[in-house]
Amino acid sequence: MTGTPLRAGLVGYGLAGSVFHAPLIAATEGLVLDTVVTSNPERQAQARAEFPDVRIAAGPDELFARSAELDLIVVASPNKTHVPLATAALEAGLPVVVDKPVAGTAAEARGLAALARERGLLLSVFQNRRWDNDFLTLRELIAEGELGDVWRFESRFERWRPKPKGGWRESGDPVEIGGLLYDLGSHVVDQALVLFGPVTQVYAESVVRRAGAETDDDTFIALTHANGVRSHLYVSATAAQLGPRFRVLGSRAGYVKYGLDPQEADLRDGRRPGRPGQGGWGTEEESLWGRVGAGESPLTGGGRPVPTLPGDYPAYYAAVAAALREGAPNPVTADEAAAALDVLEAARRSAREGVAVTL
Repeated sequence: MTGTPLRAGLVGYGLAGSVFHAPLIAATEGLVLDTVVTSNPERQAQARAEFPDVRIAAGPDELFARSAELDLIVVASPNKTHVPLATAALEAGLPVVVDKPVAGTAAEARGLAALARERGLLLSVFQNRRWDNDFLTLRELIAEGELGDVWRFESRFERWRPKPKGGWRESGDPVEIGGLLYDLGSHVVDQALVLFGPVTQVYAESVVRRAGAETDDDTFIALTHANGVRSHLYVSATAAQLGPRFRVLGSRAGYVKYGLDPQEADLRDGRRPGRPGQGGWGTEEESLWGRVGAGESPLTGGGRPVPTLPGDYPAYYAAVAAALREGAPNPVTADEAAAALDVLEAARRSAREGVAVTL
């Protein structure tokens, strides 16, 4: 890629900003991390240590005041700030990437999408787990017909965190848009929609299990897709034994895969895409490969092992850069995010009222 790099301003340097967005922006050809916005002195020092050339701003107003010097705003701040910050960026004439969930409601997401269209600006949502290694592998298996017609899709994003960590992600205040339904649920619902399309009915069970917890920490969502596929989705912080990440049952075969994509753990540990001497990015050991078979248990060696494709979080920002420079497709649109929020809102209502919700 030739030309002057696109300059990105990153709002927020907590988990999302420091672990995901900043390293991936810096690793993307044609993008440069120009400014980090955080008022926290320790996070300011961390950003300077990790990216010596980065500029620091204490608040987003400082960023928007020099919008002419930037080409992209990335919103990685707490959920409740996503809509106002994305709105301000678009009104300042800047393309925007927003971490998931883009908004608290589908209506707000569609409002942002309309504003972006009106201004002729890119608005993209960071759904990085479309580039998980297991998800990429499953998409290929389905596309190649290895499973036949898919009948049931089981997806689990489970953790064992018996004590709440606190913070806004676990706050019971609805303003904070916390809880697992909107956190990990945003990922598993998005993946189900990408694989199997629109949903006609939603049923959910959502529980607060841990002492001192304020919001849902153990949630199940059942989706009926318009094409007849049934998705069973589990997100939990209270799973003492972790189930398979995917169990997908089709007319020809099933696919079972354990373990999480390694990219988040690698990013947390300071590994970076493209750095020499750290092995292939997003790859995993053969012992973690999923298995495809029929009538056999993968736990006793049944079925055949399927090499897991490398995970590729860097592909997201490469696609954003291509969209900005060349008019290539937006990797994740706000309208797609709004469709996922339709499902999440229906799941919240279903869990509260004990009913199945028709969309």
